[in-house]
Amino acid sequence: MEQWNKKMLIVMVFMMTTLGGVAGYKNYTVGGDLGWFDKLEKPTVDYQKWASSKTFSLGDFLIFNTDNNHTVVQTYNSTIYTLCDDSSALDNDTINYASPDPSAAAVHPVSAAVPLLKVGPTYFFSSFYDGEQCENGQKFSINVTQGQGLPPSLRPPTPESPGPVSQESGDDTVPDTIVPANFDHPKDLTDDDSDDESDDGKKKKSNGMVIQSSRILVLLGLLYTCL
Repeated sequence: MEQWNKKMLIVMVFMMTTLGGVAGYKNYTVGGDLGWFDKLEKPTVDYQKWASSKTFSLGDFLIFNTDNNHTVVQTYNSTIYTLCDDSSALDNDTINYASPDPSAAAVHPVSAAVPLLKVGPTYFFSSFYDGEQCENGQKFSINVTQGQGLPPSLRPPTPESPGPVSQESGDDTVPDTIVPANFDHPKDLTDDDSDDESDDGKKKKSNGMVIQSSRILVLLGLLYTCL
């Protein structure tokens, strides 16, 4: 029994030290190996089923692998999504990340990386051929959660002001569909990216390490008494 207690304490210490961190941002390849196409080309695609098994948060990227005969439209307007028609879209509710190229002599691959910048319902579809691709299954909706919030590389630049401006607690508002021009390519980020951490983030991380260290010392003390 005493040997079992020792093993359990060792396992607890290991779990606290290895699993205590926060998972990094994620990149999701839409449709997996099937890519971003309609049922006329890929009869087995089911993008809503693909999305239903995943959790999406601010700062994650969706990677759309398709070709120049398909579009990638992101919208926050459920009516536009339902109609499969972005002709009446406003600048602040819809973005076209990939446009068709009917003049191309041959079909060529297209890849679009879409960052998730706003909490709440978000819709994706292909609007080409007057919405025919959308009506044939090239569409899905997701709900974006707060998660860790936007990483520094995706945060909009702060406008200069004559004096400091306080932010209300819990205010996580981000400008509608504004993608900063300074982000490079989607990449996985973790808490180890100390250069990108804000002061508040550093303080929280430091406090978390102190608390975690205290817990480890207590457990090690228990382990010592069992030896």
